[in-house]
Amino acid sequence: MKFRTLALLAIAVAFPTSLADASGKPGQDARLGFHLEMDATDNPRMIFPQEVSGKMRYFSRSSAINTADIVAFSPFPSEDGQSYGVVFQLKPAASRRLSALTATNQGRWMISQVSGRVVDGVMIDRQVDDGLIVIWKGVTLAEIEQYDKVTPRIGQGKKKK
Repeated sequence: MKFRTLALLAIAVAFPTSLADASGKPGQDARLGFHLEMDATDNPRMIFPQEVSGKMRYFSRSSAINTADIVAFSPFPSEDGQSYGVVFQLKPAASRRLSALTATNQGRWMISQVSGRVVDGVMIDRQVDDGLIVIWKGVTLAEIEQYDKVTPRIGQGKKKK
C-alpha cells in the first residue's frame, strides 16, 4: 500500500504539467450558462445573488441553458467596443425549453455566465421561439477561440471530434 502511494506521489511530482494538461477536455474553458432569476426566499443552496441594474437579484445555480445545448454560434463586436457578443443556436430540445421558459418568466431576468463569470443579463420581455439566444456583451476573443475549438460557426458543418 505504501509503495503504491509513493509511486503515485513520484509521478505527480515528476510530471505536474502533464497532469494539469490532461485534466480537462478541449474547449473546457468555453463553459456557458444562462441562469433564470428566482425569488430571494427560495432555498439558499439553490440560488446565488447578483447585482443587476443596480438591484440585488437572485438566480438559479442550475443553468437553464448550457454549453451542451449549443449547436453553433456566431460572434459579433459589442456596442461597448471592448468585447464581443455571441449568438448561440440551440439544439431542438433546448429551443423548446427556452421557448417555454421565456413564455412563463416574462418580467424576470436571465443572466449569462461564460467560463464561470457573469458577463451579461437581459430582462425577459417576450417568448423566444427562434432557437437563438444572445449574449450582447462581455465575451473575450480568447473565449470565442475556445468556442471555435468545440462548436461550429452558424452556417458551417459540424466540428470533428
